Amino acid sequence: MKYDFDELIERRGTGCVKWDERPEAVDSSDGIIPLWVADMDFKAAPAIMDAVMKRAAHGVFGYTVVEEDYYLAVISWFHRRHHWRIHREEILYTTGVVPAMSVAIKALTMPGEKVLILSPDYNCFFSSVRNNGCEVLETALKRVGDTFEVDWDDFEAKCADEKTTVFLLCNPHNPCGRVWSAAELSRMNEVCMKYGVKVVSDEIHCELMMPGHTFQPFAAVSEDCRRNSVILNSPSKSFNIAGLQVANIICSQSEWRRRIDRAININEVCDVNPFGPVALIAAYNESEDWIDELNLYLWENYQFLCDFIDKNIPQWKVCRLEGTYLPWIDISAMGVTSKALCDRLVKEAKVWINPGSMYGLESGEGYIRVNIACPRSRLQEALQRIKIVLV
Repeated sequence: MKYDFDELIERRGTGCVKWDERPEAVDSSDGIIPLWVADMDFKAAPAIMDAVMKRAAHGVFGYTVVEEDYYLAVISWFHRRHHWRIHREEILYTTGVVPAMSVAIKALTMPGEKVLILSPDYNCFFSSVRNNGCEVLETALKRVGDTFEVDWDDFEAKCADEKTTVFLLCNPHNPCGRVWSAAELSRMNEVCMKYGVKVVSDEIHCELMMPGHTFQPFAAVSEDCRRNSVILNSPSKSFNIAGLQVANIICSQSEWRRRIDRAININEVCDVNPFGPVALIAAYNESEDWIDELNLYLWENYQFLCDFIDKNIPQWKVCRLEGTYLPWIDISAMGVTSKALCDRLVKEAKVWINPGSMYGLESGEGYIRVNIACPRSRLQEALQRIKIVLV
């Protein structure tokens, strides 16, 4: 490989959420291997580091203008990599996908309305909906073998609720690891349009694809999907630059876009820092080979995880990972709650993992979410620790 994803980088003591934050169940983060929050332990691509260091060398970090080369980088990337034609006027920038989600909900709903999600789902979906005065409406994904599918009858019934105005989609899905097909996305939109439900699609994990799977942007499925959707994306997750705080909202409907732009200003998330735009440009214009190698390394980590668990922790069952670096693991055979298990692992094994109940009290229970975006030796050490405690 051209890039060294095996390098062990010391992150503790750098003000790092993943490494320096303390789990509730213990008094200190010292000695803990964190496999929880969706943050990678790899250095950013060299082109990104060069661009950020060049900007830092200037020494003046005032208010930032997002210039034309930024928009061209976004348009070029999604056209050549995902066959999606984005128009310049459709792009609104902001500080992150969660703030983007919040402003989209604020712009497209009224307090008291319902926002539909596929549960279990990313925990910030719940808080973003509730923070904007709306009600979370869940339709539970169906477990089919080692993967998950939409319960189409329940999905339609929930869309038919007269108070449902927005469907908040996670594409690819976190935490279940699904990469939705064009046929599935098209069917979601057909049902939504039938009942006047707008689609907001969080596509932050869109570059993190396992072999044999291809990301399908929701808005590129059809003209109807494009017109009935607001897309949220960012290089932050895929290129490990979340701390640089830049994201985009893509919306073809001028009236929706006007309302979203207003909500961006109401929520005061209209200004990005000097490093976000240069990092995005370097990611999209110069780092495609890096993301391709990263995906191969993540796939090998996933295979290593599956093999280790199969041989050493057979009471766990790893679900199929199609996208993201966050395997979803069935631990229901252990007969304990996901939180109880995770508390035990952080206390006894010193490994920090997310309980499935974070992603839906009912639909997520019986599962855990593991972050495998780290050097393989670190993943191996974490799994060995877990084995010693559980076996």
